[in-house]
Amino acid sequence: MPAEPATVISLPQAAAPAAPRRPSDLTEQRGTRRVAFAPKYGGEPVEADVRYLWCGAPDAPTVIVQGGISADRDVCSGRERAAGWWDTLVAEGAAIDLSTCRVLSIDWLVPEDIGGVASVSSEDQAAALAALVDELGIGRVQAFVGSSYGAMVGLAFAARHPGKLKSLVLLAGAHRPHPLSTAQRSVQRGIVRLGLASGRTGEALALARQLAMTTYRGSEEFSRRFAAGPEWRDGRFHFPVEDYLEHAGRRFVERFDPERFLALSESIDLHDVAPEDISAPTTLVGFPSDRLVPLADLCELQRRLGGTATLEVLDSPYGHDAFLKETVQLAPVLRQALNDCYGVPKP
Repeated sequence: MPAEPATVISLPQAAAPAAPRRPSDLTEQRGTRRVAFAPKYGGEPVEADVRYLWCGAPDAPTVIVQGGISADRDVCSGRERAAGWWDTLVAEGAAIDLSTCRVLSIDWLVPEDIGGVASVSSEDQAAALAALVDELGIGRVQAFVGSSYGAMVGLAFAARHPGKLKSLVLLAGAHRPHPLSTAQRSVQRGIVRLGLASGRTGEALALARQLAMTTYRGSEEFSRRFAAGPEWRDGRFHFPVEDYLEHAGRRFVERFDPERFLALSESIDLHDVAPEDISAPTTLVGFPSDRLVPLADLCELQRRLGGTATLEVLDSPYGHDAFLKETVQLAPVLRQALNDCYGVPKP
């Protein structure tokens, strides 16, 4: 694909009404860089076009921020977007403070981006980020903040490129997938493959997303939101949870394609990093209601990490999606973890 030119933007005084105010001295690059690395399942080195966002205070330390498989590079609001997927936590004055750091984020790579290899790995995403860090002249990032799949890539980055980061902050992600979670994702991928084979791709992708939503959210939330009885509609009973799931499926189909879903879902289940290989100081964040990444896995990760590690446990009814929903609880945890990385004394 042709390279997207990087744009350097001096952000205006006024941002979108719902977003925090961003001063004019914050800068933004949103573009594409071509990088080279050897994919795990490809053998020979390849070149890949990495779509990235790099924004914040000029000349400030860089913090990588990556989310789940459906997240993109637009982690925060900016001139070309009214909102980012985590802009409550990534903004001027927020926990990840754009007035004191620069945030770097990429769109996840899929096999067609890296020469059509059979599968893409978390190590490939980490290699692309490491090469991008070099291309941008960053050298070493202050921290890697990763959530869900982003946490897995953060671990791969720390294991394979230890000289390129100072610390890790990992939310709802571990060194390996839990087998039950792999089973659930395997069924989702089977649904999508059946849809591709039968010509009912959109329906299949929507149904896979509906199933995924039952694993992302917690039992307590579903019990609270969908306790009402069924309603007779269109010749059958409809349960309250169905409208929610169908809406989530439709929205996903509008912004995601099946091949991308299959590749990134599989990449989660291929992930396997030895914690002992990681020496960077690490802050782990987990949620007891998270059934995809059980706390027991994070406790094992904490015990086995080669460097110092702390585990913050936050109660939430939102399950795995708590890293998106619990911004008030997460803000002080992220702020303190980054302050520790910067060497700021605790109050």
